Amino acid sequence: VAKKKKTTTSKPKKVGPSVGELIVKAVAASKERNGVSAAALKQALAARGYDVDKNKARVKTAIKSLVAKGTLVQTKGTGASGSFKMNKASETKAKTPAAAKAKKPAAAAKKSPQ
Repeated sequence: VAKKKKTTTSKPKKVGPSVGELIVKAVAASKERNGVSAAALKQALAARGYDVDKNKARVKTAIKSLVAKGTLVQTKGTGASGSFKMNKASETKAKTPAAAKAKKPAAAAKKSPQ
């Protein structure tokens, strides 16, 4: 008797922004001087429809990786707890390379007509 092959269907990939992107948006939207607490971040994610209770580990690792990358700065606490705010240095770095890239093609175009 020939056995039927089991066809495994992969889970559909989640559509929408990643946890990290949601966290960055929540922190950027906050106008708090000392940054946003981890608890407030989780509330903001829940308000945007993200299941925080189900994905606690993902939220934690996303916060830690954003701090390690330098996107967020931890103002209080350690690990994934405490308060976080946007890194002003990374924001200015992100803006200047984009401006430099825009200037390079213009300089190359000026040289060719001569």
